[in-house]
Amino acid sequence: QVRLVESGGGLVQAGDSLRLSCAVSGGIFSTYAVAWFRQAPGKEREFVAVRSWNGYNSNYADSVKGRFTISGDNAKSTVYLQMSNLKPEDAALYYCASTSRIVNPTRVYEFDYWGQGTQVTVSS
Repeated sequence: QVRLVESGGGLVQAGDSLRLSCAVSGGIFSTYAVAWFRQAPGKEREFVAVRSWNGYNSNYADSVKGRFTISGDNAKSTVYLQMSNLKPEDAALYYCASTSRIVNPTRVYEFDYWGQGTQVTVSS
């Protein structure tokens, strides 16, 4: 089973930057893509960004394009989400997830494994 552990969340002010990390272990050879999702209180979990394990493909939600960047370090088996110019609406519990699909996925049901989440709070 694949295990994913998020870290790096915290409290920041609007306009600040933050980098989240997702450590992947336990079966990475079956992992073809890792994504970030977020969920705010009272809202459904929404797609943020996805990256193929080999780094060839990536995709972003329109709301974060130009502000967030997904990257990875295969030697460390870690995927990152660099967030800049954070806005209050970015506040949420951020999850990383993995899938064996090679077609670029963006839906919750398309992912097989999930981390526990890391909280990002943005104050104005």
